[in-house]
Amino acid sequence: MFGYVLSGGVNGIDSYTVRVEADVSEGMPVFELVGYLGVEVREAKERVRTAIRNSGYQFPIKHVTINLAPADIRKSKTGYDLAMAISLLLAVGRIKTEKTEKCLFIGELTLNGEIKGVEGILPVILNAEKEGMKRCIIPCENIPEVPMSSGTKIIAVSTLKETVGYLNGDIEIAPLKKREVGIVYEKNENDFRYVNGQKIIRRGIEVAVCGMHNVLMVGPPGAGKTMIAKCIPTVMPKLNREESLEVSKIYSVAGKLAPGRGLITERPFVAPHHTITDIGMIGGGSRLRPGAVSFAHRGVLFLDEFPEFARAPLEALRQPLEDGEVCIERNNGSCIYPSVFMLVAAMNPCPCGMYPDRRRCNCSPASIKRYMSRLSRPLLDRIDICLNVNKPDFDEMFAEEENESSEDIRERVERVRYRQRKRYGDRGILFNSEMSPEDIKNYCSLGDKEEEFLKSSLKNMDVSARSCHKILRVARTVADMSDSEDITVRALTEAIHLNRMYDGSAKADI
Repeated sequence: MFGYVLSGGVNGIDSYTVRVEADVSEGMPVFELVGYLGVEVREAKERVRTAIRNSGYQFPIKHVTINLAPADIRKSKTGYDLAMAISLLLAVGRIKTEKTEKCLFIGELTLNGEIKGVEGILPVILNAEKEGMKRCIIPCENIPEVPMSSGTKIIAVSTLKETVGYLNGDIEIAPLKKREVGIVYEKNENDFRYVNGQKIIRRGIEVAVCGMHNVLMVGPPGAGKTMIAKCIPTVMPKLNREESLEVSKIYSVAGKLAPGRGLITERPFVAPHHTITDIGMIGGGSRLRPGAVSFAHRGVLFLDEFPEFARAPLEALRQPLEDGEVCIERNNGSCIYPSVFMLVAAMNPCPCGMYPDRRRCNCSPASIKRYMSRLSRPLLDRIDICLNVNKPDFDEMFAEEENESSEDIRERVERVRYRQRKRYGDRGILFNSEMSPEDIKNYCSLGDKEEEFLKSSLKNMDVSARSCHKILRVARTVADMSDSEDITVRALTEAIHLNRMYDGSAKADI
């Protein structure tokens, strides 16, 4: 006796179809699972056996074999339990075959036959729709994660017995009502209207967001660096439907979607503690989970106390900052997670945070140099903008004039980003910060006057080719904000100023 149904596995944020086959034959009573299985999948043998018995069905006292195909892909997590039980009951004739055709099953079984929610339901559902499945049977707990916008019927069940009754036609379960995924934006309590003073910093942040440039803020404690960083997602363009699905899939496979809510509709703001490990930052581990850089996808990764982070997680940032994705290779498999984010870092100017106020700072030049040396030059080369944040004075903090709101800033940002998308067309570039050296040559050409100004400005500075490219990328963004196709001397001047990297001395270097 043979029966099979379909289920879904997850690799990275993408899903693939798994064929769950059950064979019941004469021979020594044994229950075998095959198909390159992880520990939690192999343990499903006892969950499935007990759930079938406690649901009122007899487990066959025969040679039972269940195979999960394709056998060359490692299966993990507990979402295959329901499909195993259904394929086995189908093989012994307890289920009719009509409704199992082009039907996908996913869910974890408890010992009494209840069906529990699983991680990664969103990519599984999206893949089922893509593969043309007629039905998708999922746990009731996962209903909030499901975008019901296609022809696939989504059936939510709570027990194995209920599932069998539905398949046999003994009970009716209405498919979840179709609804186009609407993006409902939640109000963010952070807003630039509450940031008093800091006009230069506000301008620098706007330039950074327009071109998706990475930012480093240097200033004493209490200057407002963290507050400004938390406001950055509020001036970014709102997530569209495709971006919302992409971000939600990352949180879905990690089991981090908040209970009772559907898709993520706000730009992520991820602020890991400085004790984070390289695996926590990049992802990996025994289950190949995403890391902080992927949770910040399409949003902001904020690293406060930048030099306090261990060297390994900081240096691991270089590849995702360059490529926009993380490829994790381990003995038990490999996967790719997207990681297109804006890096916002904040740090004190010295170990005590009070430099250059020598009345309060007792740090020696050597200790300041050691403090700054925790950040490698290759990592700093990937940060386009450095902002020196000073404490606002008393009059600025308590000024009664109304500040510009995040909504007003976002309107300008959207206009500049539209200009970038129109310029680059189908080249696969969304932001000025993504320009390659070839793109810089094509889109950042300078006139004779501007070229001479740039040469004279950088003449006495230790500038690498990457640093020069940073200046041109930022200058391109500044020009776009002025609705100018040409990079002017004024745009170059502002770009050079924004690129001046603090080094802990009286001088500033690029």
